[in-house]
Amino acid sequence: MTQPPSFDPHQGEPNRRITRTTTFFIVLAAASAGLLAWRDGIPELREALLHAGELFLYVAPVIGAALVLGGYIQALLPHDKVAHWLGPGSGLRGYGLAMLGGIVTPAGPFAVFPILVGLRAAGAGFPVCVVYITAWATLGLQRIVVWELPFLGFDFVSLRVLASLPLPIVAGLLAASISRRVGR
Repeated sequence: MTQPPSFDPHQGEPNRRITRTTTFFIVLAAASAGLLAWRDGIPELREALLHAGELFLYVAPVIGAALVLGGYIQALLPHDKVAHWLGPGSGLRGYGLAMLGGIVTPAGPFAVFPILVGLRAAGAGFPVCVVYITAWATLGLQRIVVWELPFLGFDFVSLRVLASLPLPIVAGLLAASISRRVGR
């Protein structure tokens, strides 16, 4: 069985661990630290670093597990099946499955993004992935039930969901059109 070319989220960048994105955030963090130390002093900088360390310890296990899950998804899913159901040629069937998957995925971004990278590496098409992430962000069932309905009420939420329903498909169609124009 032939494997599709693996997906590289940093396509076009040299093969290195410190990418331009990483460099940007390192510089931004260093500038923020310098500004905080200048404005509020070293004790406040130490306090901020302590809070950052606590946050890191809180989210690191979740991120680690999600990255492992993304790797497992890539390795476990048969690439030919993913390409058939979610690949570039899957059309509206792929869009519909991706939309349904995005709606029912109960995870936060720490899990969803590695899952998406795993699906992409297993052969899911770019527009289908756009549909998935847009459906997760705009129509996530867990968020609707747990947060929106109790706070905003049925009338508001039902109108918001109806207005948002076409967005994942529209985003997928736009992504397909744009990716064809830029040759991706």
